[in-house]
Amino acid sequence: MTNSDGRESKKKEVIAIVGAGISGLLACKYCLSKGFDPIVFESESSIRGVWTKTVESTKLQTPKPFYQFSDYPWPDTVIELFPDQQTMLEYIESYANHFDLVRHIQFNNKVLSLSYEEDNNDGECNLWEEAFSSKGKWNVTVQDTRTLSAQVYKVDFVIVCLGRFSQVPNIPEFPPNKGPQTFEGEVIHSMDYSKMDSAAAANFVKGKHVAIVGFQKSGMDIAMECSTVNGVELPCSVVIRTPHWNVPDYFPWGFPMANLYLNRFSELTVHKPGEGLLLHLLATIFSPLRWAFSKFVESHIRHKLKLSKHGMVPEHSFLNELSSCLISTVPEGFYDRVDEGSIKLIKKAENFGFSKEGIVLDGQSEPIKSDLVILATGFKGIEKLKHIFESPKYQEFIAGSDDFAVPLYRECIHPRIPQLAIIGFSESIANLFTSEIRCRWLAEFLDGKFKLPDIKMMEKDIAEWDKYKKRYSKKYYRRSCIGALHIWHNDLLFKDMGWNPKRKRGLWAEWFEPYGPLDYSV
Repeated sequence: MTNSDGRESKKKEVIAIVGAGISGLLACKYCLSKGFDPIVFESESSIRGVWTKTVESTKLQTPKPFYQFSDYPWPDTVIELFPDQQTMLEYIESYANHFDLVRHIQFNNKVLSLSYEEDNNDGECNLWEEAFSSKGKWNVTVQDTRTLSAQVYKVDFVIVCLGRFSQVPNIPEFPPNKGPQTFEGEVIHSMDYSKMDSAAAANFVKGKHVAIVGFQKSGMDIAMECSTVNGVELPCSVVIRTPHWNVPDYFPWGFPMANLYLNRFSELTVHKPGEGLLLHLLATIFSPLRWAFSKFVESHIRHKLKLSKHGMVPEHSFLNELSSCLISTVPEGFYDRVDEGSIKLIKKAENFGFSKEGIVLDGQSEPIKSDLVILATGFKGIEKLKHIFESPKYQEFIAGSDDFAVPLYRECIHPRIPQLAIIGFSESIANLFTSEIRCRWLAEFLDGKFKLPDIKMMEKDIAEWDKYKKRYSKKYYRRSCIGALHIWHNDLLFKDMGWNPKRKRGLWAEWFEPYGPLDYSV
């Protein structure tokens, strides 16, 4: 069989992959390993995903031993524990070239919509009886971003790898007559700032009173860049609604954090979805230890960053932060800039609006005078994901309600959306190797190595995971994060595939050494 662009397929089924970021490349690689010939649609002119859309000074947030491909480790020439943006881009590009993935990617091709065309409707009970169904196919509408011409591809399976940190910015809602249109300065989202190179960004903020709304990674990185350019003469104001346990390093009091949270023993302290009586009792018995781990890390962060002095001690626990995948690394010297006065922290700003002069916080009459406001307020990942579907029914399946996270079995498959998987939306502590294991799981499923449970069983499992997310992530659980249970999650995937989930040599190593990508290499 010859597919739409003339390439010979080893297997007849046509698989479309949406996005050529890390998850899309991994999906492509593992589909190829099973004899499929996937078509990868990428809206940009190059690969590398979210790393092409970050502030230039941004560095990797996870220590690189936990953020690498299992079969393509970091080269010895990269000695930094937290590589910078350019090094990350080179590593991802090198991976794609090494496994000859680029020839499968159609660049400058944006997927506008997905619609499922069903030959007959036998109800939902047999939707996932097999990966490829003769009952229906997906129509993938793709636009060439250079010519604006559109083409529809008919495929047997779709793997959506859009990620959640791009394209659809999260813009806060403002009171009447207090929106950005009232402001005489300029308002942009951090997404727009990230598109600038370092010289253009420096020139853009130079000589301006800059206010940044948001205190996650992009907000801190932009504040550092602005303070470097403008110094104490024009301090950068950072408006913070909720302080976070952002970490100065991954060695609290000199002890590796991975030994506290990335081994099997640490997961015994957490209640798990589908746990039996013994594991439930162990998690209950070890709950004081779980609390002690969190307090141990918190004490280090408080001490090293002088959080009490700056009024930046969070009200939630470090475990809540970890379980929500909200951990960010504080740029080196950030609080030194606060002390010198080139960065000014505006704390516990629950709500704000605009006046002509700048930002106005609730309960305050004087504005934060600004020439430029940068909204580092994140992205609407769920909105981006749901609107790729033409069907309102499928959109509703994805969006769900405010009471539930995006309902994905094994964080990959919606039980009621056939012949489609979503990779890279649900997060973990180290997204790269979590996506890799999910792609391996999916490739084994596509190759017929195992079957999925029926819809009701999958939905029951999803509900169990939702309870876990609500319990440990608190108000942030909608981020679909499995942060504190990544080994448990990987175990389930390995058991589905019929592989041994225990990857270490020796009892001590199995229970107390951290698990990382290289443990899962074949």
